[in-house]
Amino acid sequence: MKIGNREIGPNHPPLVIAEIGINHGGSLEVAKEMVRLAALSGCECIKHQTHILEDEMTDEAKSIFPPNADVSIWHVMEACALSLEDERALKDYTESLGMIYISTPFSRAAADFLETLDVPAYKIGSGEADNLPLIRHIARFGKPVILSTGMQSIETIRASVAILDAAGVDYALLECTNLYPSPPEIVSLQGVTDLKAAFPRAVVGFSDHSIGPEMALASVALGACILERHYTDTRYRKGPDIINSMDPAELKFLIDRSKEIHTALHNPKQRTEAEEPVYRFARASVVADRDLAEGHVITESDIWARRPGSGEIAGYEFDKVLGKRLTRAVTRNTQLKWSDLA
Repeated sequence: MKIGNREIGPNHPPLVIAEIGINHGGSLEVAKEMVRLAALSGCECIKHQTHILEDEMTDEAKSIFPPNADVSIWHVMEACALSLEDERALKDYTESLGMIYISTPFSRAAADFLETLDVPAYKIGSGEADNLPLIRHIARFGKPVILSTGMQSIETIRASVAILDAAGVDYALLECTNLYPSPPEIVSLQGVTDLKAAFPRAVVGFSDHSIGPEMALASVALGACILERHYTDTRYRKGPDIINSMDPAELKFLIDRSKEIHTALHNPKQRTEAEEPVYRFARASVVADRDLAEGHVITESDIWARRPGSGEIAGYEFDKVLGKRLTRAVTRNTQLKWSDLA
């Protein structure tokens, strides 16, 4: 798939998405500073969350408290959502620094607003992963979709994927665990391979809510092409997602190390040219293990394999020497040659 000018797939380094989400606490200036520091870390893509409360939730949400907050989900979003005017400014600023700007719309109105901003793709969060009318509405825009699959099974996500397939849009599916933070006891790296097997048309990635970069990096070795993590300029901020957010230093670490893992993932099992100097000294050559006379028929107790590997007969050819007759006398530790054998 392609978002903007960025190709995404197994043949490209993973796209690392820094999710600012609501970590800015409703401040455009804080959000801009987060974006600036992400750019300095080498980040390619910023993700925001677009909340239009009256279209997103009903009044019942005012009595629902998330496990990582001490106020209702309505009041969390009310305090942390950027105004639409501020979000437009944030997108412009992000793109001025050469990065991709995408967002998660949590309602039909939010999706329609993002379409007026001409975002290059849409992110659908785990909470909306089975919100079929919203997914259908977003798919009609004809743009790439990144869909997190937290709280879902392979079977329950099939209806959502069918909508994306029917719309003919490119899409990515992200393995995700929705506990903030997610301990390794419930994180599923196997989910990356399960999604790849079940949905061969999808680009597969990993949306990480654990603490530290280890799980996201491990997912690259399993074929994850997108890495998404919550991001903040400093962990000293307050907010429900700060606990599992990376800072700029960890963001840079994740970008750099994921590229290295992706490179190594595509190297076949073979001896490389760079290893040749090591190969010459580290491997063994067949040598006489004691003084041997001309005409002696070699047995296993007469020879051994010792470093360096500069001899003519390599250690892995040891058995080929057995039963051969010496054409000359040799002393202990002489590297044998094929011409010494008849």
